[in-house]
Amino acid sequence: MISAGEFRNGVTVEIDGIVYQVIEFQHVKPGKGAAFVRTKLKNLVNGGVVEKTFRPTEKVGKAHIDRKEMQYLYSDGDLFYFMDMESYDQISVSAADVGDGLKFVKENEMVKINSYNGSVIGIEPPLIVELEITQTEPGFKGDTATGATKPAIVETGAQVNVPLFINQGEIIKIDTRTGEYTGRVNK
Repeated sequence: MISAGEFRNGVTVEIDGIVYQVIEFQHVKPGKGAAFVRTKLKNLVNGGVVEKTFRPTEKVGKAHIDRKEMQYLYSDGDLFYFMDMESYDQISVSAADVGDGLKFVKENEMVKINSYNGSVIGIEPPLIVELEITQTEPGFKGDTATGATKPAIVETGAQVNVPLFINQGEIIKIDTRTGEYTGRVNK
């Protein structure tokens, strides 16, 4: 058990059988009345964000999330297969549990599998990935000052907005948390 006064960013808690991660917290001490803790909690199963307030002494269950690094092997229909690189055990995860976690991940890349009480609740891809652009409009040399972007499809099938000077076949870096272009890879 953990009291609301001990909340910190990143702490995982279980409230009414649902696992949440604390995204933001704020201790509020109004002039009149008792102090309270205002929080933003992210549901780790469906990704929704809720705001809740707690009394600082209120206790909630602490949720222990297991994070294991595994290699993404392949997908087959609605199942995604991963392998533990130490024991070579393979697991399959349903598309519903994966969500958008593999949007920017190629086969044979390493990811973190998050599980709670033995069931997978999410996939954490690497923070920055390097992917090749498979489809985009032709680029224009010197068109860098405007800051304008154009849509591009990367090799995993995901769409990213890139600067106008990026061409098909180039390898770019993408931040998987935001899905934004961060730079191109020099050859």
